[in-house]
Amino acid sequence: MQQYLSALVLFGCFLVGLPCSATELKASVTAQQPMQHQRINIDIELKTEWKDPFNQTDIRVDVGLLSPSKKKLLLPAFYVAGESQKKSRWQARFAPQEAGKYTYRVHLTTNSLQEHTPAAHFFVQKSHGKGFLKVHNAWALQFDNGELFRGLGKNIGWEKRDNDDSKYFKNLHEHDRFNYDAMLKKLSSNGGNFIRTWMVYWNLPVDWRWVDNASRYSPSKSRFNETGIARMDELIGIAEKTNVYMMLVLESHVGFMGSGWDNSIYNKKNGGFATTLQEFFTSDEAKAQYKNKLRFMVARWGYSPHIGIWEFFNEIDNVMYHNKDAPIPDEAVTQWHTEMSEYLASIDIYDRPITTSISHRDVKGLNDIKHIDINQKHIYKALEAIPVAINEYSSKHNKPYIIGEAGYEWDWSKNFDDFSENMISDYKRQLWYGLFNPTPVLPLSWWWEYFDEKGMEPYFHRVDEINQRMLTAGNGNFSRVPIIVSNKTVAAFALTAGDKPFVYLFNRTAQASSVTIKFETPLAKQTYRLKTYSPETGEYSRFNKIHIEKGFDIRMGALEDKVLILE
Repeated sequence: MQQYLSALVLFGCFLVGLPCSATELKASVTAQQPMQHQRINIDIELKTEWKDPFNQTDIRVDVGLLSPSKKKLLLPAFYVAGESQKKSRWQARFAPQEAGKYTYRVHLTTNSLQEHTPAAHFFVQKSHGKGFLKVHNAWALQFDNGELFRGLGKNIGWEKRDNDDSKYFKNLHEHDRFNYDAMLKKLSSNGGNFIRTWMVYWNLPVDWRWVDNASRYSPSKSRFNETGIARMDELIGIAEKTNVYMMLVLESHVGFMGSGWDNSIYNKKNGGFATTLQEFFTSDEAKAQYKNKLRFMVARWGYSPHIGIWEFFNEIDNVMYHNKDAPIPDEAVTQWHTEMSEYLASIDIYDRPITTSISHRDVKGLNDIKHIDINQKHIYKALEAIPVAINEYSSKHNKPYIIGEAGYEWDWSKNFDDFSENMISDYKRQLWYGLFNPTPVLPLSWWWEYFDEKGMEPYFHRVDEINQRMLTAGNGNFSRVPIIVSNKTVAAFALTAGDKPFVYLFNRTAQASSVTIKFETPLAKQTYRLKTYSPETGEYSRFNKIHIEKGFDIRMGALEDKVLILE
């Protein structure tokens, strides 16, 4: 059944002192049956005067909604097509979080008038959808329906470029298989559920008129690049089909350095308002221009739960210190993030988490911004620093902490095959170090092409096996347990999920040895049944009865890791 709801408003020109041409406003909801957690389009037609349909200080179209529980929502709409003073088309995209009767009206705001349509209604049926991700605690995210989630996946920074700059892996990086369609499908089929991906001038260039090194995109004279918009639409569809969630990086540091900044629409020479890079963060006009981008992103794609987390910047400290002689002050960057995160939170009615990231330099005040829900840094060449950073930052700032990029090596000028075993070992270990420490998204590897070529994708199954056991046992309630090991060459982490203890052990040496395990904090019981799990084979051992008050012994092979499950 097709539901069609509309309203028509004619405003006399004498009411606003304009030349005598009427303003028209009409809206409709078209759906077989609006369903909870599923996209509903609210199509809008209007006739009024405007100069720039993407500048909200010139014209703004919003949909006000009253939910079944009487919650008031204001949903931004975006421009689709048409001309000023002629009929133009706009659209709002809505994913209702409640079932029942919604009342809605369209609000039109220009420099000359503020008007709205009469109230209309539509009815939403209940569905089994999960809804949107929110912060549950330091360990996990949670869907609207209560289901818990820990992100398990990798960076897919971008799809293949036309000409890659890798000295040793150019042909690999340019391979056609590295596209979202294939990569998300492969990740999902191997137990992964999360990616982190960039918007930049060669990938998803929604905010770029200039594009480079990516022939799937075309330059544009429009405020938002049509080919970038089309691919973003497709990426959302792929993520929904494969059940993969993403951290969408709105800005890369590369886009604010060198040719990136030279061609940026925020640069004054290209029609923007910032004569310097620092002015991007401090100019009121530049900030207003950037808010128009945030509004468009939310209006067009905010309906999809598969954008799990918004990320403002990839490695903002690299932007700040691009000019080492005159770095951008911490205060300017922190204030920009404070203002932008507050604005983004105000227009995203789904309240999804917001983050931003640093490479390695802390930015004063950045970790304590109210509307930055999750803090983040990137760690390379320092595997053992991962659990330290996660625990220190999450405890100090009372927010979840994510390692958004991790790996044995960051330098793309090196031949990774010279130390492939170390690359692969860190790839595996960072996942387990994350799983056993308080982070809602396990550390995300870089170099997705290299690890795909090495056949690492199926390893996500191993981690997901224990991840699901933990989520089921603990229902989101996790607690670290201090643990003592007799052999310091064995890395050891322990936690309880609910009241079930889990332990991870990794023998860092090439020599087999026995290790005695003892818990510093008494557990609920003194006698348990112990089962071990091998991350390498995916096999479980039989149960053994153990008494833990005096510790118990575990045999560890050379460079072997194990998960201990106590029941």
